[in-house]
Amino acid sequence: MLFYLVAYDIPDDKRRKKIADILTGYGSRVQYSVFECVLNVKQYKELRIRLKKVFKEEEDNLRFYPISHHTLKQVEIWGQGSQLTNPPKSTII
Repeated sequence: MLFYLVAYDIPDDKRRKKIADILTGYGSRVQYSVFECVLNVKQYKELRIRLKKVFKEEEDNLRFYPISHHTLKQVEIWGQGSQLTNPPKSTII
């Protein structure tokens, strides 16, 4: 399992909703266009396949940031909002 921060900028309202709906099934929304997802390899591949069907490369921006176990310990959360999504319990070496 790996922790991913997924961020997007989708100008089309309908497509943006579809992207958000897909991501909701894989993680927690922490800001309007940012999700935290804890995924295994199979889930990550499946998520990417589903998003590619909606994503328009010439118009949209979608980013996947894998966050290591070491870096997760350094995450700071300021202000309102939920706590960090439960990180994976084991580390793959």
